[in-house]
Amino acid sequence: MAYAFNDSAQRIGNLITYIEQDRQSLRQAEAMFRELAENSVVGVYIVQDDAFRFVNAKMAEMFDYEPAEMMASVGVLDIVAEDQRQLVTEGIRKRLSGEVQEVHYERQARKKDGSLIDIEVFGSRMRIDGRDATIGIMLDITKRKAAEMSEHLMTLVYQNSSEGMVIADAVGVIVTVNPAFTEITGYQPDEVVGNKLNILNSGRHDQAFYQAMWRAINTIGHWRGEIWNRRKNGEVFVELLTINTAYNEDGTVYRRIGVFSDITDRKHSEAVVWEQANFDFLTRLPNRHMFHDRLQQEITKSHRAALPLALLFLDLDQFKEVNDTLGHAVGDRLLKQAAQRLSSCVRESDTVARLGGDEFTIILSELKDVNVVKRIAQNILEKLTQPFMLEEEEVFISVSIGITLYPDDATEIEDLIKNADQAMYAAKDQGRNQLNYFARSMQEAAQSRRWLVRDLRGALAGDQFCLHYQPIVNLTTGSVDKAEALIRWQHPVRGLISPAEFIPVAEDTGMIIEIGDWVFRQAAQQVALWRSAQHAQFQISINTSAVQFRRGGIVHDEWLGYLRRLGLPGHSIAIEITERLLMDAGTGVTDKLRAFRAAGIQVALDDFGTGYSSMSYLKKFDIDYLKIDQSFVRNLMPGSDDLALCEAIIVMAHKLGMKVIAEGIETEQQRDLLAAAGCDFGQGYLFSRPVAAEQFQAFLKPDFRILSDESQKCALRTRSAAVLKTG
Repeated sequence: MAYAFNDSAQRIGNLITYIEQDRQSLRQAEAMFRELAENSVVGVYIVQDDAFRFVNAKMAEMFDYEPAEMMASVGVLDIVAEDQRQLVTEGIRKRLSGEVQEVHYERQARKKDGSLIDIEVFGSRMRIDGRDATIGIMLDITKRKAAEMSEHLMTLVYQNSSEGMVIADAVGVIVTVNPAFTEITGYQPDEVVGNKLNILNSGRHDQAFYQAMWRAINTIGHWRGEIWNRRKNGEVFVELLTINTAYNEDGTVYRRIGVFSDITDRKHSEAVVWEQANFDFLTRLPNRHMFHDRLQQEITKSHRAALPLALLFLDLDQFKEVNDTLGHAVGDRLLKQAAQRLSSCVRESDTVARLGGDEFTIILSELKDVNVVKRIAQNILEKLTQPFMLEEEEVFISVSIGITLYPDDATEIEDLIKNADQAMYAAKDQGRNQLNYFARSMQEAAQSRRWLVRDLRGALAGDQFCLHYQPIVNLTTGSVDKAEALIRWQHPVRGLISPAEFIPVAEDTGMIIEIGDWVFRQAAQQVALWRSAQHAQFQISINTSAVQFRRGGIVHDEWLGYLRRLGLPGHSIAIEITERLLMDAGTGVTDKLRAFRAAGIQVALDDFGTGYSSMSYLKKFDIDYLKIDQSFVRNLMPGSDDLALCEAIIVMAHKLGMKVIAEGIETEQQRDLLAAAGCDFGQGYLFSRPVAAEQFQAFLKPDFRILSDESQKCALRTRSAAVLKTG
């Protein structure tokens, strides 16, 4: 096009010279000019007095006019962009004044519809009919300018892109690289140009990877993916790479263009996010999300292999007591150690996961012998009962395990999880530190438990609880100076529900805190009535749960404040605690017990002899009463081992300054043997079952004695003889 432009300009210039030399041939010259102009591939024009005297068809087409229209009604400035009119006007003035004879420039011009195009103009001064005029050639260079701009922008992108760019020839030899390539890889252009692309190979990919990549490039012309490469300093990084192919007109490969970005940080962040989404932050075991994925995968594998799998649900017994008494930091260390012990009990192909809190699951997959499940579970029970050393504290826990089998028990994930959960709760109900296999009957038990939890939530607001009182009898005098308050639940549909049934549920759900607070306030109100009306020194004892001593449980300041508002001394109430609470007592438990003791509230150790029966905590805490468990009293006979144990407990307690209460007394022989052994108080059906407050009134008469005079004398003689014998 540039050749045609220059050729046309030369021919028109020659024509002008010819016109000036031979005026006689003007008509012939004009004909030649018109023929030349009309067949030109560029626009040709003659301007005189700011109007077009002549435009060829190409010129008119460039501006969307007809030639006659353009010559009749379009002035020079009509086709000039507004911001360039001053420039054009000045140029015309200089040509007509003779300051310049010829011009050559590029500018923008306006078409008939107002749109702009880029043009290149060549013009010369001439005279027509004795007046100055301009003859010129005009070329539409819009596409060329756009191409130049595109090329310029491409160069800017190439030079300033944050993505590395590399151009190679057909066989992968590097032709050029951009600055970002150097920034990412550390290689200067002269270090890589002329080398093949494999200069960056990290060694992390095998030959099959590169074969597949080049197969795609050679077949479809492009490839995109993640690839590990190596920087000049030896550091391995991961990049997102796109390779495209540029072809020659004959279809052969001209260039390979690679564009890549360093995504190492992003991949690291993604790995961290994936890790957080799939693994427990504390134990590094798979979490609930990954457990579900793994279980689905293992079910699929077991189905294909026609081999069963086992799902175990595990819940750490007494963990909440440790966590709340010794603190969350100690609890976290316990969980980590427990996770390590669990992992050591299974194969590498099995999955140990933590669902949250103290709940774990184990997937034992593709079992050729299902008997191995029980052996693994028993090994877990043994491992977790071994002591944990946590900040110089020796802590004991156990675990309850529920087991279900695929496909015998269920084939769907949710059913398997539900089965294992039910089996685990059954293990807890059996006394904890147990393993239990799923059975169909557990579904009914689980449903019943759900109903119980639902109804229990409304029991307090529905005024369905009441307290019954069982007398605690002085075995020397027969007087009733104390009573134990025992909660009863009168369900509107099911009738009376045993505390043995609903108290464990209340503890598991945390509802025992609210229920225990209600028991304390009811007992305090009742003892206030009896002390003011009938027995000034009467005392009521209430049972407390270890759950109540955790954070957020008993607020001892509120309890003590309530007693003050009722005008009651602290010793009007006794609280009964278990050995387990003292074994795991941390600062929170100790502080609350000391606050109660400082306020005069007495402490009774319930069910003594059934737990660890450690002497160390008896010295550590101020205990007022030991309560001998009814399991020792039930078979009490002269000369029996149970009698020897009871006598030993009584002597030990008295030496430590504690009183003794024997529970479960049902016969006169049991009463007499205990009284003879020096037991201070007795409690049981021999004296009375727990009764409502109205019925209990009879025990509060000033002259009331449960023991007959003869029984009292016998008890005193027997005790005196025992004292003299040991004295």
